[in-house]
This record gives sequence, C-alpha cells and structure tokens, in this order.
Amino acid sequence: MSAIQKEAVGLAYSLEGMLHAKRKTWEAIDEMVRRIKPGMLESEALLMGLEVLTELGMDRIWHPTKIRFGENTLKTFKQPSSGDPVLGENDIFFIDLGVVWDRHEGDSGATFTTGNDPEMIACAAAAKTLFDQVQDYWRTHRVAGPELYRYAEEQASAMGWVLNLDIKGHRVSDFPHAIYRAGDLGNFEACPNVGLWILEIQIAHPTRPFGAFYEDLLA
Repeated sequence: MSAIQKEAVGLAYSLEGMLHAKRKTWEAIDEMVRRIKPGMLESEALLMGLEVLTELGMDRIWHPTKIRFGENTLKTFKQPSSGDPVLGENDIFFIDLGVVWDRHEGDSGATFTTGNDPEMIACAAAAKTLFDQVQDYWRTHRVAGPELYRYAEEQASAMGWVLNLDIKGHRVSDFPHAIYRAGDLGNFEACPNVGLWILEIQIAHPTRPFGAFYEDLLA
C-alpha cells in the first residue's frame, strides 16, 4: 500500500472529530485516576474503567481497556497481565484506552504512581517527557516513522531508560481505522500526517521490574 492509501479516512472523518475524541479520552483517564486507590485489584480497576466510559457517554470501546499495576506495567498490549495484583501504597500503574466518541477513535494512555518511590515517579514522568520530545521532533523535522522511533530509542537511552521497540504506534481514524491495514507508525515510510497516528512510548526501568507507558494522537 502507498502512504496515501495507508492514511485513508472514511466519510465521517474530521480533524476536529479526532481532537474531540482525544479530549474525551483524557477526561476518562483523569476520572479513572481519581478513583484508583491502593488496595484495589487490577480487575476491579478495569470494571471501574468501564463504568466511567459508560458514564461519559462513549459510543463503544474499539480496543480492550488496559489498566496495569506494578510489574504488569512491563507487559505489551497483547500480553495478558500476570495474576490480579493489588495496587500498593508505593506503586506504579498505567491506563490505556481505545474508545470511540462521536464515530472517531480516541486512543490515549499515561502512567501514574501512588506513594513516593522516587524511581517510579521518575519513570512515569520520563514516559511523558520522551513522548513530548519525539512529538516535537516530528513537528520540527517532519521525519518518517522509522526515524521517529530511532530518535525515541536514542533519547530513552540517554535518559537512562530502556525503550520497548515492540510498541511502535498505529493508525486511528473515524471508526474503524483497521480497514486500511496501515501497519505500525514505526514502519511508516513517510512523515505521518496530523490527526491520523498514535505515538506510543513504553519504557522499562533498567534494573527494577516496572515500566511506564504514554501514548496520544500526533496532532
């Protein structure tokens, strides 16, 4: 497929629709974070997340909600969580939502901490910092997907973290984007256009069993 075909959209698509979906997804994440407390099981957080999305009036979920506690923050999207961990008083967790709002796909995620473990706090912050650096690099240099993730790996290493290169971003659109079979952002051999691609960043602590995740729309 050509780059033009890989960036095709449906009749319902609009950039404003994508930005609205982004705002609603972050609203949902913010509300879930307010409700997640130490002592909660990961499975309980997932059920709570569905309640929040229903309350906010989603159209539907387009990819399974992922809420990962503790060591499960090292898991990739397709890997199941290990067990059903309880969130600790000094712990780390992330939320990854893929939700349709008004026919457009929102897909955002971020990492949060409980307590005061300095390395967990630094890891969560680093995922967001790295995302911002890579997004700024895209905006400034207008590079293709492989160069974005080469730069991401370089910056992660310089910051002291390990970038998971099995996670390389993907298309979004008016629902369903999957009909375009566009592949990963990290393999897209053109400069990604605004409002069509999700940049995913997943890092791991170099020695301790946890990581952090951040993703959002390139816009």
